[in-house]
Amino acid sequence: MAKVNQNFVKLPANYLFVDIAKKVDAFQKENPDAEVLRLGIGDVTLPLVQPVVDAMVAAAREMGDAKTFRGYGPEAGYPFLREAIARNDYAGLPINADEIFVSDGAKSDTGSIGDIFSIDNTVAVCDPVYPVYVDTNVMAGRAGDYVEGKGFSKILYMPCLEENNFLPQLPQEVPDLIYLCFPNNPSGVSMPKAELQKWVDYANAHGSVILYDAAYEAFIVTPGVPHSIYECEGAEKCAIEFRSFSKTAGFTGTRCAFTVVPKALTVEGVSLNKLWDRRQSTKMNGVSYPIQRAAEAVYTDEGQRLIRQNIAYYQQNARIIMAGLKAAGFTVYGGVDSPYVWLKVPEGMTSWQFFDVLLKECAVVGTPGSGFGLHGEGFFRLTAFNTKENTEKAVERITKRFQ
Repeated sequence: MAKVNQNFVKLPANYLFVDIAKKVDAFQKENPDAEVLRLGIGDVTLPLVQPVVDAMVAAAREMGDAKTFRGYGPEAGYPFLREAIARNDYAGLPINADEIFVSDGAKSDTGSIGDIFSIDNTVAVCDPVYPVYVDTNVMAGRAGDYVEGKGFSKILYMPCLEENNFLPQLPQEVPDLIYLCFPNNPSGVSMPKAELQKWVDYANAHGSVILYDAAYEAFIVTPGVPHSIYECEGAEKCAIEFRSFSKTAGFTGTRCAFTVVPKALTVEGVSLNKLWDRRQSTKMNGVSYPIQRAAEAVYTDEGQRLIRQNIAYYQQNARIIMAGLKAAGFTVYGGVDSPYVWLKVPEGMTSWQFFDVLLKECAVVGTPGSGFGLHGEGFFRLTAFNTKENTEKAVERITKRFQ
């Protein structure tokens, strides 16, 4: 008789953004004429820039010619892309092309990285946190049982509180695996290099591994904020970094990302680079050739120029949200080095109650902070990824309702 993985049963019935989508769909059916403005899920709206499109089309044509057709590619990614990443994103840092693994998304990799670690490892996460980190460790059997009002019994939660600028504090109970995401999702705050260096030193001192999600590094504008954890001394000995073309270059619908596993990083004398290579070569056949050529075009001079324009567009949207909400009396955070604005909900409301008010009275969609963890309650996330016109409309509706 077949048996299910009982760890899946411990999870909430739906992924956070599935629940939100169901609520929005129900509202839309009841109000078919309503113009719903979506500032919830972190999906981009601007199209791919022309050099990326041109490279993708050219590569697709190659696939239609017997002389240039390609079948299975290297599971870890074509050398042309791995080398472009190393040359551009890690120039001057202790990272080589063969330490970079191309994949279909940072979500996939942050969720799958646990495959190379024992289920006996203790896991630390920020709270609030991107739900994938916790949910995938629940699936793997590392999380223990859910305790109402406390979270999963074996997860070490690191509160990210308003009084600490939503930065986690070094835990006294030493975890084996530490998930960090900066600039942060959901709070939008960034971590200065001196602060991140403390985490690197802590991990090296205790034999911990940092799983560093840098999906939003392209939005960093504040001096002294690192784009990569490998800017910190010794990070190549304790950290795995995840990056994505989704938010940087609009690849949410085309899917391309990469994970960096340095060869200097070993656990119990075993190379994690070799383990991840073995995992990826077994469980995936790599990202398609046209998509990897498109990702390579991100690093051309024209690609970089146009992508910086797109990022500036979203950064302007974030400033519009920040300014509008502040003028209406909201307390807001983030929105500078990140496309996310983190706001305090009005007193007397839960984050889900605020979600319902925005949806039903303003036709605006955001994300309740409690969906990111217990310490997310009382806060709410808005994204800057819609159009400028829709962003201005959404802010106008919210401020009109709460002024």
